[in-house]
Amino acid sequence: MPEISRFFGIIIAMYYKEHAPPHFHAKYGGREASIRIDTGEVMDGDLGARAARLVEEWRQIHTSDLMTDWELAQLRHPLNKIEPLE
Repeated sequence: MPEISRFFGIIIAMYYKEHAPPHFHAKYGGREASIRIDTGEVMDGDLGARAARLVEEWRQIHTSDLMTDWELAQLRHPLNKIEPLE
């Protein structure tokens, strides 16, 4: 699972040839969640409230970057790193 960003101990990654809808995976403190790129809906898992807020803030800033990486992943091309939340 290629890591595309990391901030405040949260790891953001995306799998190649993943199923729709477009989403990414976030890991923090032994927890993991799958999150829709377009809406921020948590499709599966749980990060805890603080980490979820940080990931949502980051997602809103980087939605277009995430969609670009989603399209690259579907083609099995290398993914772009995305700036962390600061």
